[in-house]
Amino acid sequence: MAVQATLTQSSPPGAIDENELAKTAVEFAEQSEKLSLLPPEQGNHDAIAVEAQFVTPHDTVIVTADGHRLPTVPVQEAHKLNVLREELETQLEPTHHHHPVQSPNEEKAIALSQQQNGTSPNKRSTDASLKRSMPPSHTNPLFPPLPLYGPPSLMTHIQCLIFRFTSFFLSLGFLAVIVLGALFTSIGPSVQHLWRLVTLRNPDASSRPFYKEETRRAEIRKRQEEAWLSGHRPSGKTPYPPTEGGPDPLVCDPAYYARRVGLDIEPFEVQTEDGFLIDLWHVYDPKEHTPLPACERAHRGPETFTPPRKPPSSPAKFPVLLIHGLLQSSGAYCVNDDDSLAFLLAKAGYDVWLGNNRCGFTPKHTLLKYSDPRMWAWNIRQMGVFDLPALISRVCYETGFSKIGLICHSQGTTQALVALAKEQRPDLGDRITVFCGLAPAAYAGPLIGKMYFKFMRVISPGFFRVFFGIHAFIPFMMEMHRRLNGRVYGWLGYKVFGFLFGWGDGRWDRGLRDRMFRFAPVFVSSESMRWWLGRECFARQKCILSTKEEWRAEEREDGEVGEEGVLGEVDRDMADGGGGGRERKKGRRRKGSTAWYDERAPPFALWVAGDDDLVDGEKLLRRFERGREPHVEVVHQKVIPGYEHLDVIWAMDAPEQVFREVKEVLWKTCDVRGVCRVPKGCEDVPAWKPKKKEVTGDEGEEEEEEEELQSSSSEDLCR
Repeated sequence: MAVQATLTQSSPPGAIDENELAKTAVEFAEQSEKLSLLPPEQGNHDAIAVEAQFVTPHDTVIVTADGHRLPTVPVQEAHKLNVLREELETQLEPTHHHHPVQSPNEEKAIALSQQQNGTSPNKRSTDASLKRSMPPSHTNPLFPPLPLYGPPSLMTHIQCLIFRFTSFFLSLGFLAVIVLGALFTSIGPSVQHLWRLVTLRNPDASSRPFYKEETRRAEIRKRQEEAWLSGHRPSGKTPYPPTEGGPDPLVCDPAYYARRVGLDIEPFEVQTEDGFLIDLWHVYDPKEHTPLPACERAHRGPETFTPPRKPPSSPAKFPVLLIHGLLQSSGAYCVNDDDSLAFLLAKAGYDVWLGNNRCGFTPKHTLLKYSDPRMWAWNIRQMGVFDLPALISRVCYETGFSKIGLICHSQGTTQALVALAKEQRPDLGDRITVFCGLAPAAYAGPLIGKMYFKFMRVISPGFFRVFFGIHAFIPFMMEMHRRLNGRVYGWLGYKVFGFLFGWGDGRWDRGLRDRMFRFAPVFVSSESMRWWLGRECFARQKCILSTKEEWRAEEREDGEVGEEGVLGEVDRDMADGGGGGRERKKGRRRKGSTAWYDERAPPFALWVAGDDDLVDGEKLLRRFERGREPHVEVVHQKVIPGYEHLDVIWAMDAPEQVFREVKEVLWKTCDVRGVCRVPKGCEDVPAWKPKKKEVTGDEGEEEEEEEELQSSSSEDLCR
């Protein structure tokens, strides 16, 4: 130590402090190993973490030495890696090319740092100092930090096995209770149905609003199946001649159902910024499009919004992306033959793309395996911040358009609403012409208080993980999906999901019901279900972007205005000259001060199911009507009486109640109508003109105050 101190003191100006360098190198190596794919003793140095990229202030991805990505880690851990890396690079700059290295950890850390400074393709995401990328000073209660799982080791393997063992039996018991509850509650309706049959009454004629049309369609399908089996194929004069037919084998393949209506689907693979590989399906007309080679449909790396493959050729079809709901895949948009939303839009003249979220039917990641808990450390935030931009980016790349239309159902609306928020990825709004939300899931409905959901909310986060594991949520459901006969599974799936989520098939075509459950469930993470149903997040706050206290306070403020119809006490004082704008602001917040979205938000169009107990869409509509979102323009809204949560995509009258309007809204808001072919039925739809957003004096004053407050907060944080 004395010798090192002497060397340090006698070093010329600009020389490296060996003690400081060694300490920083070791700390960087330890932090890198903590966030790497594998421990260093396994010898895979290419998978060592070298940098954390901040996609948003709260969302990071870990970049490895070979350019791959690892999922989100707690922000403080990511920030620490960047700070140590920058300090090491700064210390190495004067004489790093001839400095002796003493330990393997130091050698590895310095080598990785030099690689980053040299020829590595993993450049910094910004020229600004990494040290200044300060982590947030607080955590949003709606999005608590995800657990940190390090590289696999003997201890972590043992822990994972314990979680998988306990969760297998406990979650299977939970599923058994749900199944038995579903079967038990169906006894009464089954007895009533049987009694009507015994008394020579038709049990469906009075209870099903589209019974006659349902019967007519069943007869048509039967004749078509018989004709197909006998070799009578539709003639070539048919606009969309089917290439598949006959009795439905109930396969889990959306392309098969597309071919039954004369279309087809080509699958694409998309990589998210945190390394997940997700499925994107392109619906196309075989007469107009030739599928791309498999190599061109593979993923293109984690970068988003790269230059397009080629500009759109006129007249092009305007692209739209559809995102599915919880426990579903986008195959849910393909189950109603020609009345399926995906096929109806495709035949109308849109370029239809079906997006799926991470894991889906086949969990895939560039580095992680199914058994690694890091593969499952995600929730709705990551689905919005990473999955949605990756899908939109790939559609823009393949079509050449800079903006596309976005259609989401249920959970898909949640991830879009989360992603577009001004704290997340508001720039995504610049890529969307309109956001169409079907049964938008922003506020919880009364169903969240059911006993089986309340059980998940009561147990602690730790016991939730013991009960449901740290990997996939009740993976036995997927095993049942694979092994059970399609009709048995369809019947059982309807009973279970109907029992859980409180919907019925009264408006559906019952002859297609088994097909509807071929595309559910999919793999989701236990962490995702904990976000929805656990004690910390949605089930407690009953809202996706406001705490329960915040949105109730807003409702009280709105209620005061509604009941009084006049100004509040502080506002009256203003009117009498006894105060000013400052005093008014103390008494009541400006409506837009709690807005979730800024001026980059796209126009919204919302279709709300009137009898939806799962989510409260009308509360979201009231948020817009009462001026809580001054930067969002709602170009279309509709509450459909009698509709339940899934009726917006599966009801027999959904093409008239919902799909026709969606088709028109997409065209009305299209920003490149001059280069696109006009969709069928939209010839008389006028172009939408956005309203000019004016800022009043009070609002401008408020925004100025808010900017000053943010500026002072940033200065305090830096200090």
